[in-house]
Amino acid sequence: MLLDRIYYTVNSLEGDYAYLKKEDDVSDELKCVARALLPAEIAEGSRLVYEMMEYSIV
Repeated sequence: MLLDRIYYTVNSLEGDYAYLKKEDDVSDELKCVARALLPAEIAEGSRLVYEMMEYSIV
């Protein structure tokens, strides 16, 4: 599971945190991630991939 690719969409940016929506998740649960762990150029609606313990823009 650690090496799987997981796709997210940035739902909202609030201060130092971003709220991400897992693309293949049918629930409304959002993942809160510190913006320091994400690429600097993200914006609401950006599509991210989490792979090898790193987030990058798709």
